[in-house]
Amino acid sequence: MPRYSDERKEAALAKLLPPHSLTVKQVAEQENISEPTIYKWRQEAREQGQCFPDSDHPDPEGWTSRDKFAAVVETAAMNAQERSEYCRSRGLYTGQLERWRVDCEQAADLADSRRQSQERESKAQRKRIKALEKELQRKEAALAETAALLTLRIYGLLPDRKPPLGWWIIRLRQSIRPRGGARQ
Repeated sequence: MPRYSDERKEAALAKLLPPHSLTVKQVAEQENISEPTIYKWRQEAREQGQCFPDSDHPDPEGWTSRDKFAAVVETAAMNAQERSEYCRSRGLYTGQLERWRVDCEQAADLADSRRQSQERESKAQRKRIKALEKELQRKEAALAETAALLTLRIYGLLPDRKPPLGWWIIRLRQSIRPRGGARQ
């Protein structure tokens, strides 16, 4: 694996930016460097805070939202002259940068409103869960009471109740009596 000097690395990365705005494939062919190496260099440069577009589009509108956000952050503390110089070096217009800044602010506002909406939904869900748990607990208590009463009834332990043993025989005798009222 060949080792490249820092100057060659910087020159190759500079071709990815305006005014050249070449694709990674084009730079790889021109410089006779493998594409994965250039992708790796671009990733390392990003990790150091430099703005390198993801896309292979020559115009800045093809940049990803992450790259646009990075450009907005980079230029946030700059005055108008520095911002204009930055835009010229990247092939941007100040209007594009301003639009990206507004988009970032709107995205942050949208994220806040979504977070608040999710918090309200979460609170409503917790309240509903609590009500359902309370209802379930009430129904479980009623079911346990019914089961206990049924058990006591089956074993004849309830006061003023006929023992269940043989009750069906009595019912059967009553149902087969002759209609005339005579007993056998």
